[in-house]
Amino acid sequence: MLIVMRADADQAQIEAVVKKVEELNLRAHLSQGEERCIIGAIGDGRPVMKDIFTLLPGVDRVVPISRPYKLASREFSPQDSVFSLNGVQLGGTEIVIIAGPCAVESRQQLLETAFAVREAGAHALRGGAYKPRTSPYTFQGLGEAALEILAEARELTGMPIVTEVMTYEQIPVVVQYADVIQIGARNMQNFGLLHAAGESQHAVLLKRGMMATIEELLMAAEYILSHGNRRVILCERGIRTFENASRFTTDINAIPILKSWTHLPIILDPSHSTGNWEFVTSVARAGIAAGADGLIVEVHPNPEQALSDGGQSLKPERFAVLVSQVKAIALAMGRHFAPVIPNKEKYLEK
Repeated sequence: MLIVMRADADQAQIEAVVKKVEELNLRAHLSQGEERCIIGAIGDGRPVMKDIFTLLPGVDRVVPISRPYKLASREFSPQDSVFSLNGVQLGGTEIVIIAGPCAVESRQQLLETAFAVREAGAHALRGGAYKPRTSPYTFQGLGEAALEILAEARELTGMPIVTEVMTYEQIPVVVQYADVIQIGARNMQNFGLLHAAGESQHAVLLKRGMMATIEELLMAAEYILSHGNRRVILCERGIRTFENASRFTTDINAIPILKSWTHLPIILDPSHSTGNWEFVTSVARAGIAAGADGLIVEVHPNPEQALSDGGQSLKPERFAVLVSQVKAIALAMGRHFAPVIPNKEKYLEK
């Protein structure tokens, strides 16, 4: 349930409500709005008498949460969640572009890509250090050596780093290097990993599973949010349907639906959802027009030589075209690109 405090409620009254929530073996989650504080009383679903809270000083009303996901719901936080990634604002009216190779293959490959996407207007750099592959015989990533290269790229370009974790044991290592830990589609319902990601208090990019419903995606996000970690980014990356003309089917519907159901920022992955570089820019345009808060795009200087996902990776010059086109669409939608943080001294060292 949601306990909506009066606009004039003081800190002592808020603390008294939190104490009562905890006495009932529930967890209190505070959402501080522009005008008033909302306290989420989250537990195991057992009914609690509303009057226990409505009689407390400073309480305006008590509202049941109808959806199974509580902290991710618009009922808990009517305003969009906005947070900073190394100075880049995500959520709200700004559009953010995350770009880079599927996997870090070498220092030269990663830095060349980083400077190229930075020049084109990307705000953050993606790159896989640990790669979940269908075959155990294909390239599995460089591990911590890749994380060190990613950290160097951040120093040189100023862009925050997004990289995937596959197991909860990897999180303590990855958070030393990355600004955002990504949980991939195959791990969307790896509940031990979700708990560990929440406990890390690190920003998390959560991808929708290839056969998951929108509600299941939000329930997965709830695991992370339940640990008080509010910096969660949802990613639509295509789902499996009977159609096989593309790698996956891009669920454009999911973007406005998620915008209606949750306050969390939503980005689109047009690379995985199409599996073909020729269609990436078209789907990216559609995602921004549908209301996505950003994109995550695979870019490689030599896709034909890529060790993974070369067929869906854009060359830097094609990525630059994508950025210019989605920027125009964002402006038409009354939104704008987040400013790219200058880092001129280090940028010139390349």
